[in-house]
Amino acid sequence: MLQVVSPYNLELIKEIPVIGKNEVEKQLQTAYALFEDQSNWLPAHQRIAILEKTAEIMKGRVEELTKIAAQEGGKPYIDSKVEVLRAINGVKLAAEHIAQIKGEEIPMGLTQASVNRMAFVSKEPIGVVASVSAFNHPLNLTIHQTVTAFAAGCPVIIKPASTTPLSCLNFIEILKEAGMPEGWCQAAVCDREAATYLVTDKRINYFSFIGSASVGWSLKSKLAPGTRCALEHGGVAPVIVEPDADLTELIPALAKGGFYHAGQVCVSVQKVFVHESIYENVAQLLATEAKKLIVGDPLDEKTEVGPLITPQENDRVEAWVNEAIEKGAKVLYGGKKISETCFEPTVLLNPPADAKVSTDEIFGPVVCVYSYTNRLEAIKIANSLDVHFQAAVFTKNIDVALDTVKKLNATAVMVNDHTAFRVDWMPFGGRDASGIGMGGIPYSIHEMTREKLMVLKSKLL
Repeated sequence: MLQVVSPYNLELIKEIPVIGKNEVEKQLQTAYALFEDQSNWLPAHQRIAILEKTAEIMKGRVEELTKIAAQEGGKPYIDSKVEVLRAINGVKLAAEHIAQIKGEEIPMGLTQASVNRMAFVSKEPIGVVASVSAFNHPLNLTIHQTVTAFAAGCPVIIKPASTTPLSCLNFIEILKEAGMPEGWCQAAVCDREAATYLVTDKRINYFSFIGSASVGWSLKSKLAPGTRCALEHGGVAPVIVEPDADLTELIPALAKGGFYHAGQVCVSVQKVFVHESIYENVAQLLATEAKKLIVGDPLDEKTEVGPLITPQENDRVEAWVNEAIEKGAKVLYGGKKISETCFEPTVLLNPPADAKVSTDEIFGPVVCVYSYTNRLEAIKIANSLDVHFQAAVFTKNIDVALDTVKKLNATAVMVNDHTAFRVDWMPFGGRDASGIGMGGIPYSIHEMTREKLMVLKSKLL
């Protein structure tokens, strides 16, 4: 049995059964049988109706869904409610996008060899989808990794994070309640061996992964030939702050982007490069903002920063911060554990380049501020790591903003906003070591389809 515990107080929430390879094999057989027999395929209007009904059911259970997500994942109540509302909107987006799954006519007659022909490209479901999810957005990530597959017409098997499976399991029950036939969306709460068996099976046509780079790239190397994949890992979310930045907008944005969900977001603000003329002021203001944040019980509506997902993660963040301090970083605020799983929102000034907080994704409530004299040098440092996801620049100068956007190695660059901004219809994903493929509701649906060309030859054409 898997024990699901509250990351805040480590109290048992629920015990759920764990399945092994034999049960996963049965899930694969079910999903593959649905896909192989085209008479089982659900027509677009039926998929739309099921997703619309799903969204309606969720709208009536916002409070319940919020508390489940907050309790198992530790994200504060107010932010978990935002996640639930995003998830509902994601279901609606998927339903709406089904109408956009369409092919195109390919022109013929452009050469002598192509006369008397008509050609059409249609879109088909890619096949069985296997999704491995992460803990930090237990409901919304489930939406992105299951509803997109269902919208594309693909059966999907999802392995939720072992720390936060309840939101996923609850959502699948809602899908069934909304009329989804059995087998189209299955949850595999299993160990790593069974998960690897699932993901690497030749019956899987698409693999969606959100989590650590080491696990994601390892699984990619074991995929069956022809399996398409999207991997979403983490980054260090660099921010460039120019001397003309509006501090009244900058400081709240950095605090929100850095300490939201205790920094456990793949695009959390981590490395802030500030021009030397204002960097001490910016750092002090950010530390003052961090000090105001209320850390505690995620179910308390006043809480702004919750716990780390496990005590081990809390210990790791503490060790990384201590290493940075020992190597010369200055602590402007925080730097210590509050409890077994809660860590103070922390602002570090000028950690050395070889400290772990400078070289790796912290995934904790720690923001590092560095000074720079030359913007291009700061960009060079920001680009120097292997991980590249989202980044930001703060400036009132449009030319500087556009130049920085162009030069930062990132899939998305926010101008005068924090790095963690996202809406679910925009493309989202890492590049280089941070991932491959692009998420976002419409983008994932497109990825989970494949093209089929029909060429019709007739003397009448």
